[in-house]
Amino acid sequence: MLFAPVLGRRAYGLHIMLSTVDRHLSTLSRRRPSAYNLMQTHYFATGNGSAMVLPSKLPDRKGIMTTDATLQDWQQQLSTQSPKDILRFAHKQFSSITISFSGAEDVVLIDLARKVSDRVQVFTLDTGRLHAETYQFIEQVRKHYDLDLEVLAPERERVEALVREKGLFSFYEDGHKECCGIRKVDGLKRKLATVDAWITGQRRDQSPSTRSDVPVVEADTAFGSPEHPLVKFNPLANWSSQQVWEYIRMFDVPYNPLHERGFISIGCEPCTRPVLPNQHEREGRWWWEEATLKECGLHSSQD
Repeated sequence: MLFAPVLGRRAYGLHIMLSTVDRHLSTLSRRRPSAYNLMQTHYFATGNGSAMVLPSKLPDRKGIMTTDATLQDWQQQLSTQSPKDILRFAHKQFSSITISFSGAEDVVLIDLARKVSDRVQVFTLDTGRLHAETYQFIEQVRKHYDLDLEVLAPERERVEALVREKGLFSFYEDGHKECCGIRKVDGLKRKLATVDAWITGQRRDQSPSTRSDVPVVEADTAFGSPEHPLVKFNPLANWSSQQVWEYIRMFDVPYNPLHERGFISIGCEPCTRPVLPNQHEREGRWWWEEATLKECGLHSSQD
């Protein structure tokens, strides 16, 4: 990033300095076009009469690293912002960005995103084991928001091999990781390889065992790489389940009818069940496994 302090309080002095920077960047663009592309600039005046030349956005292309320092700055800046403002920021920074959609939180994100951007991209993972109500819900959301919704299916060969070797319900015996890896994570990897940032509906209160420290923005070290850095936004990290449902009712947002039958956290049909009063929502997922294992791999992290 290029930081150029511009000294002086008078307007004409500022104008001269900015003109000089413009000429410098213009020359640079002829000599090194790729470098110039990294420095599309906006000018910001500060309160003391100086100004700084800052990038209008970080590059959102494969091969360009978003630095840890930048993400820390973003986290500090966005940690107290509303989900709507976080979504506006995310879409301003990245053109290649998509929303992951499966549940109630994600539809809130879609509803908010449509209010701040006219280029909302959304995808969903069809595992082949969802409830009939969930498929109907996906179609309802697609029509309600007139989405060009991308539905990703698992690779047929890998699903057939798993079922042939272990049957249809092997996850009850040896855990859900293998099945989720094939039916969910593989499809997510394929999708995230095509974008530079993605948006999820994770909340800190969804799972005290695994999501209590979810930041508003982070480097996705599980699905990104040095060659293709990936940024992950969690605009609802600070929201509670109550806030999500208050928004749904206030703005008449579509939701899965299974919620009316005691389901809170909804995944695949064999691995989801209603919860009892005062049970945590994640107790309805993979109930035969320990609480610390109740993640399907979509929100993993790697150090």
